[in-house]
Amino acid sequence: MKAKKISKNSSREIDLSYCSSRFQAFRRSSREVQIGNTAIGGKNPIRIQSMTTTPTEDICSTVKQSLALVESGCEIIRITAPNKKAAKALALISKELKKSKCDVPLVADIHFLPSAALEAVEHVDKIRINPGNYADKKKFLVKEYSEKEYALELERLYDSFSPLVLKCKKLGKAMRIGTNHGSLSDRIMNRFGDTPLGMVESALEFIKIAENHNYYDLCLSMKASNPKVMIESYRLAVNKMDKLGMHYPLHLGVTEAGDGEDARIKSAIGIGALLNDGIGDTIRVSLTEDPIYEIPVAQALAEKAMYLWNRKGIIDKRKNDSIDPFNFSRNPTKLNFLNKEKKFSVGANKAPKVIVNISLDGGNVDQIIKDVCHYQMNHNDNRIEGILIKARTPKEIKDFKIIYSALNTAVLFFILEIEENIDLADLDFKSSYSINNLSNIILTQRLNVNDGYYATQLLQYCRNHGFYFALNAESTAIEKEIGPILSKMGTENLILCEEFNQNNPNSNHHPVGRYRSLVEISKKYFPQSPIWLRNSKNNSINPKEYYSDRALESSIFSGNLLCDGIGDLISIEHEPDLTKATTLAYNILQASRSRVTKTEFVACPSCGRTLFDLQSVTTRIKSKTSHLKGVTIAIMGCIVNGPGEMADADFGYVGGAPKKINLYIGKKCVEYNVPEENALNHLIELIKKEGKWVDP
Repeated sequence: MKAKKISKNSSREIDLSYCSSRFQAFRRSSREVQIGNTAIGGKNPIRIQSMTTTPTEDICSTVKQSLALVESGCEIIRITAPNKKAAKALALISKELKKSKCDVPLVADIHFLPSAALEAVEHVDKIRINPGNYADKKKFLVKEYSEKEYALELERLYDSFSPLVLKCKKLGKAMRIGTNHGSLSDRIMNRFGDTPLGMVESALEFIKIAENHNYYDLCLSMKASNPKVMIESYRLAVNKMDKLGMHYPLHLGVTEAGDGEDARIKSAIGIGALLNDGIGDTIRVSLTEDPIYEIPVAQALAEKAMYLWNRKGIIDKRKNDSIDPFNFSRNPTKLNFLNKEKKFSVGANKAPKVIVNISLDGGNVDQIIKDVCHYQMNHNDNRIEGILIKARTPKEIKDFKIIYSALNTAVLFFILEIEENIDLADLDFKSSYSINNLSNIILTQRLNVNDGYYATQLLQYCRNHGFYFALNAESTAIEKEIGPILSKMGTENLILCEEFNQNNPNSNHHPVGRYRSLVEISKKYFPQSPIWLRNSKNNSINPKEYYSDRALESSIFSGNLLCDGIGDLISIEHEPDLTKATTLAYNILQASRSRVTKTEFVACPSCGRTLFDLQSVTTRIKSKTSHLKGVTIAIMGCIVNGPGEMADADFGYVGGAPKKINLYIGKKCVEYNVPEENALNHLIELIKKEGKWVDP
């Protein structure tokens, strides 16, 4: 497939190529960069990073936390150096770590002060600079730059950045050019806007200065709190670097992800999406928690990627699909009403619907009915919308009918998945119910390549009964037989899904790639049919490890597809607990910005710059505001990324000075230096004044 072209935020056109395949995981080729005794990029494994949260000048605490991180499996440790005094403290930290026989590479995190960077680079193995505020300005000033003025700004930047480049080169130290969506300079913002393109151009300016001095020990990052922005930025960075012959390794992370399951889901969506495409050499999962809890999540993501990258199988020669990877939009599907009253629908621009799997193992039908009713009565916003029941015997068909009869007014629709041994005559719905009451049932069965004519029988049976038919087949089976035969019947009452045969030794398609293939083949045979995302063991990266981290698996799979605009229904089939399954589905939809059902929190992970206890404050703010559906609140420990990273936030709670909080509406600070003990009440009052408060 030829790479198409788009024009976005610039008069220049860019092609859509950014990875070897959108269907299979092939690792991006990058240069190897040495960081102390550890190398990233090239053929090295994905390296796991984290960052200390202690004040840098507290040598004892920083060393203790660093050792704990190493014990947890951290391979590269970053420490903030907000000023020259803190930068000098890095020498003592490094010395004490070596005394403890710890030789894990250290990275100094620099914002604003070139003097701190020039000091820190003498004591660490790598320096991280933020091009948005290293010798540049962030005051939200609006100015139209002429070409001459812009060129003069670049000359100033060259003069300011070159001393650090030359010192890194002389000392043999590496550098990360770490762009953050929230801290683009005014100069970049005025030319490129608050966009992924602006993030990439900001980094490229610094790379070109480094290369002008023949310095290449670089890696890049393109972080954002919104996984969609983060994914697009990295894709665009690779696209542009490839054109320029640059092959620098990439450090992945979703910044300000927050805490708990929400943060892990956001990180898995952003990082997992890029790893699926073969992109990423080192990762950090940012959590507003003790940093040791970041390590196992990062390790799990890295292990899944390495499993995919090392998998052997038939090479799919396709590179791209029809989805624009730099411009997120919903995959076009038509509107389908799942009841005769036309009060409930899927497809088109409707928010994806949530389905949970109900197991009939044990046959306790009464308990199932009781559990569903109890859940629905206690959850107004995050309700179970669809129930999936798998029937393997005639007895389980009868159980399904009992559950349907009891819950028909409590649940919007039902999915009945039948096994091969179930004959359509065994269903016998007409003898039990009026056809008019059966319009909210979806029937599905897994089909193979030779089941084309049986698929027509299933679809016709569903149409006769007013049901929908969910075609569950691999794209290869659809292409070879099912598609040409079934497409003659049209697309009415048809939904598409796929559960992969994990025993197929010849395929190294990842689950996301298989669904991308399904979408492509559907455009040929079943255009605009709704897509059902099935989170199950069969759609996992590594079935042997699946049940240990189901939330991560579902986030990588469904989150990636939802960010691509794919998905009209989503089912959680591996989690037996109704509450956990439903919550996970809604959290994935929220994190991928596909369906907002609660407050969105943007919270930084804390570091030595943080001016208050971020973990306890975040917990306290959540306890008072988590019921505000559709409101976004940013909780930032300091000013570094605060105002910028709050681009999508309605309100901001930012450390302005020790024990003092600055409160924001959007990017505008409306209250300065509020005493910390009063700040939450002031925040609530701001929300009320803006008309966005409701009582819990």
